[in-house]
Amino acid sequence: MTCDTARHDLDCRSAPSTEIVVYWRPACLSCSSLLRQLDGRRVPHRRVDIWQDPNAAARVRSAANGNETVPTVGVGPVMLVNPDIHTVLAAASEHVPHAVPDGYEPPQPGRFGRWLLSKLSGTPST
Repeated sequence: MTCDTARHDLDCRSAPSTEIVVYWRPACLSCSSLLRQLDGRRVPHRRVDIWQDPNAAARVRSAANGNETVPTVGVGPVMLVNPDIHTVLAAASEHVPHAVPDGYEPPQPGRFGRWLLSKLSGTPST
């Protein structure tokens, strides 16, 4: 689902807490990659071009320490700066569970990740 920023709808400038909003700009490879992954998994989301919507650009700057870092993703009440697909889906499972595809399972940590978790938690690694 995309947002028509050319019309400057009120919806395009405010992010309801029940959806995923991807703030992006043209020619951003990270944005294109994340958007393709969201589309490929059929994750409902709204796209807002920060070059067309000054309010959206301001929202991104407030989330990214004054920078216009994209993609920035609003997931319910949470703003994620340059997240990967699994970070978006993890936040969505907590804040907008209806947006998470059926059967989605987050990736399990690899050998190094399990070792690191065991050291941090004080439990033996498996």
